[in-house]
Amino acid sequence: MAPAAAAGDGFNDPILSTQNTRTIRGERMIPGINISPDGCEIWVMDDGVEGYAVSRVTPDGRPVCRNVNVCGTLKTDQYFATDSYKISPKGRANLEAFFRNGTAFGYIISGHTDARASVEYNRKLSYNRANAVASVAQSVGARVIDVQGYGEDYPVATNRTALGMSKNRRVDIMCVR
Repeated sequence: MAPAAAAGDGFNDPILSTQNTRTIRGERMIPGINISPDGCEIWVMDDGVEGYAVSRVTPDGRPVCRNVNVCGTLKTDQYFATDSYKISPKGRANLEAFFRNGTAFGYIISGHTDARASVEYNRKLSYNRANAVASVAQSVGARVIDVQGYGEDYPVATNRTALGMSKNRRVDIMCVR
């Protein structure tokens, strides 16, 4: 689940912060399902102070896992203005069509940048871009499982050339099936 952002830290409000709390055994909790990196479901209960997690299993004890793969990579230069996380109208229309026609159970969205700015700045920008894409997904009814901003941590090309940097400025969309 996306972590709660501190007020005034430069991040958008997390996409999953709107989940409703439930009263369970006399305690207020936020229930949710996380997907582990290997695609297995983890049930999560969080009361804001302490969280609980348990692997979801079938009646015979096998973990419930899903197939996770990259189903979309957006070149951010085509969707966002430089140094911005506002999606262009054409980019929004393309994303709406992508999510509306998608067949995935849910989506994990991660933002990435090149290495030109500071590490902290790039993390914020990449998170805000991923969160903007997640907002579009939710606007057409798609389920967003997680939103992450990795900044410059996971380049797919060198950051020493203009072409390499343009490849690193991206938002990856993982489909969970």
